[in-house]
Amino acid sequence: MPGGTWTLGDLTVTRFGYGAMQLAGPGVMGPPADRDGALAVLREAVELGITHIDTAAAYGPRVTNQLIREALHPYPESLHIATKVGATRDEHGGWPPARRPDDLRRAVHENLETLGLDVLDLVNLRLGDARGPRPGSLAEPFETLAELQRQGLIRHLGVSNATAEQVAEARTIAPIVCVQNMYNLAHRHDDELIDELAGEGIAYVPFFPLGGFSPLQSSALLAVAGRLGATPMSVALAWLLQRSPNILLIAGTSSVTHLRENVAGAGLSLSDEDVAELDKIGR
Repeated sequence: MPGGTWTLGDLTVTRFGYGAMQLAGPGVMGPPADRDGALAVLREAVELGITHIDTAAAYGPRVTNQLIREALHPYPESLHIATKVGATRDEHGGWPPARRPDDLRRAVHENLETLGLDVLDLVNLRLGDARGPRPGSLAEPFETLAELQRQGLIRHLGVSNATAEQVAEARTIAPIVCVQNMYNLAHRHDDELIDELAGEGIAYVPFFPLGGFSPLQSSALLAVAGRLGATPMSVALAWLLQRSPNILLIAGTSSVTHLRENVAGAGLSLSDEDVAELDKIGR
């Protein structure tokens, strides 16, 4: 598996994971057009050796969790599922925040029920909004999750869509094993945070604001991809894996063929020249 493995607390996961967001219907609402195809993608991910799946009860809502359960339960011991709480869905397809203590307790139990689990491996607290992180204390919602962790419902905690200050605040409340923020070749605002987390043994999981990985349009990216005989998508994924050992990928797709291409492409080896050329994109 490209990139090898990383340890989240006491959980060993493949650095190349799978993000289930795209398995829901348009706008991450409702069921997929091809339910059998969605189930096949999940089963193929496990067959390929992926041991890290990212989901949320808000996807669908509940759709991706139910698909994961139908496709993979009872889960292999090596498979670890990460989920998010802190946002819900409205009738317009929006993502209103849901971070009050009762909201979070309800969301954790909903994830447990829809995934068919007694304990959640990893729960990320989603902060900010669709535009990105927003400043402010996370103390009350994160303390709620820490209490649920003490009750034995959650193994490990993380934060998503968070500022560096919120990451630091979370760590004063309870240990975290990952930060899940938007980051890619063209958006390098978390460079300093990634390096700091790497030194602390904390994973960084990059995502794009619309979910999944889409090719970044750049002459430099196209040039490197052309030299390697690879797709821009493959180069972007390979760059992320080479950027820092604590970066975990959750590339999403609803196609078995695309999933296989992602896994193979992320195994590209980029030369120092390639990396230097690509690094200029975000500077």
